[in-house]
Amino acid sequence: MKIFKKILMLLAVLMMVVTPFAAITADTTSSSSSADTAKTTDDSLKKVKEKGTLVVGLSADYPPYEFTTKQDGKTEYVGIDIQIAKKFAKDLGVKLVIKNMNFDSLLVALETGKIDTIISAMNPTEERRKSVDFSNIYYSGGKYIVINKKDKSKYTSKESFKGQTVGAQNGTLEYNLIKQQFPGATVKGLAKLNNLIIALQSGKVSGVLMEEPTAKAYVQNNPNLYAFNSKVSVDVNETGAAMAFPKGATALTQAANKTIADIKKQDLLDKEYVPEAAKYMKQSSKHNTMASYWTYFAKGIEYTLIITVVSVLIGFVLGIILALMRLGHNKLLHGLAVAYIEFIRGTPLMVQVMFVYFGIGAVIQSLPALAAGIIAVSLNSGAYVAEVIRSGIESIAIGQTEAARSLGMSQKQTYQYVVIPQAIKNIWPALGNEFITLIKESSIVSVIGVGDLMYQTQLVQSATYKGVAPLAITMVIYFVLTFTLSKGLNYFEGKMKHE
Repeated sequence: MKIFKKILMLLAVLMMVVTPFAAITADTTSSSSSADTAKTTDDSLKKVKEKGTLVVGLSADYPPYEFTTKQDGKTEYVGIDIQIAKKFAKDLGVKLVIKNMNFDSLLVALETGKIDTIISAMNPTEERRKSVDFSNIYYSGGKYIVINKKDKSKYTSKESFKGQTVGAQNGTLEYNLIKQQFPGATVKGLAKLNNLIIALQSGKVSGVLMEEPTAKAYVQNNPNLYAFNSKVSVDVNETGAAMAFPKGATALTQAANKTIADIKKQDLLDKEYVPEAAKYMKQSSKHNTMASYWTYFAKGIEYTLIITVVSVLIGFVLGIILALMRLGHNKLLHGLAVAYIEFIRGTPLMVQVMFVYFGIGAVIQSLPALAAGIIAVSLNSGAYVAEVIRSGIESIAIGQTEAARSLGMSQKQTYQYVVIPQAIKNIWPALGNEFITLIKESSIVSVIGVGDLMYQTQLVQSATYKGVAPLAITMVIYFVLTFTLSKGLNYFEGKMKHE
């Protein structure tokens, strides 16, 4: 009977681990067949209308396509793509929902159902067409190189970058164009365009390749920059910006094409969308002092503290359970604890965050980014806390346990009143280090669009066209948070030593 129970427990655990992978595999294998039957079974448009929202994924660091501005103390998404998204949602009769994340995460979010479409100045390359469907082109522009103005005479063409490093956003057509058409140049890819501009100004890269409107936007708002036409050769079918949809979402793609046709018919891009984006960019350049964006940093601190506090509590409880499982005599529970701890400690936290959000999130569609971030950070913290607690328990002399048991205490009472209290005193500094590390590591959740401090910093960078100043403020904020926590932990450590 005991063996049967252990087998059932093992099967249950295996199902919990395998289910997300199975769901993703099923989704991948079914994509080819769904494409064949899209004409008869496609209900993409119907689903959007039934839920009443159009979830649009974008990377809001790409003016004038999409960027942020402050209106009445609130963060607003503005730009050409935002206007197109608003019109598309209005034409469908649904509410628009914006999901801001790294550009190189957008296709994953689309394929796992976290968003309905990508409207982020995405080029419809042949490689991308294998995974997603694209609408018609809604805006075309050339590829420009942004350089430091002082290097104006040094760099005059793409050939002049031989032996130099040229930057481009990860996952973009520009990244591949540098590798293919910049002879002797090395490509440097980063997730955010703001960080590439910082790299340019600090001499890490000699130039940054981007869309013409975006290049001109940065130059207009930064007198130390200069832009010129790269004259790269681009396939006419791959250039320009288009909306991206899940493979087989024919009905939704056709609806987007109707919206694009209406935009072109009314000439809304030249008459309204581009001028309005330029207006917001001018406003940002006039009111781009760091003090005016204090609400961004305040909101980031709030989310960072929420993630840290909740993750600390969950991670501590999970760590105790895992430590006791590993120290116990039950081979199955011991094996599970060891496997979990080694697996979590052997994989990067960023990968874990993205797997929880995009992997498990593919099964649980309603899983919010904040919840996914907290779950991932908590599970990661639990593995490290478990090892800290285990080392603390093992540091207690066996005689303490034997003495407690000889006095008639049960194993539970022995751990509760004798072992754990002494172990906590021994491991308090190590636990403190883990908690402090957690505050800093929580910044990783910004990759899935959680509005923590790092995420808000990136918004300030894109809104002010300044790269270093927001980072300097963020460093100070993180230092204040960790220093305050460190002092608090030291206070309680001193109290415990005197008890």
